[in-house]
Amino acid sequence: MKEQLLQDLKEAMKNKDTLMKDTITMLRAAILQVEKDDLKTLNDDEICGIVAKEVKKRKEAVAEYENAGRQDIADNLKREIEILSKYLPEQLSEEEIAKMVDEAIAESGAASPRDMGKVMGLLRPKTQGKADGKVVSDIVKEKLAAL
Repeated sequence: MKEQLLQDLKEAMKNKDTLMKDTITMLRAAILQVEKDDLKTLNDDEICGIVAKEVKKRKEAVAEYENAGRQDIADNLKREIEILSKYLPEQLSEEEIAKMVDEAIAESGAASPRDMGKVMGLLRPKTQGKADGKVVSDIVKEKLAAL
């Protein structure tokens, strides 16, 4: 993944695509910062987690800028989201997440909403970078409340 980012950065510089260059540079800086903070080299799954976090930040910011009447900034953020999304694995559908939640509930023996931590602990490694944590959490809450 890091090699792919470096190749894409070089390509963006050759093509003089400033937004893509800036977006990839920012992503590489975020990855490097986590590596320095944790004193370890990140694997592709962990890098996907960082990419997902950056996409989520931008999605939240888009709504704020649109509400503030700054469509120009919102449009730039949407383009950044498109660029970053290329580095994410295919996202899980809600049906796939629901199936995984059912399996995790059965595996953990969860019986009430108080067992949400157990279920989320099993799901987090399987869904990191492939699904928004809030969506997964909402489905888990819904399923545990129905027990």
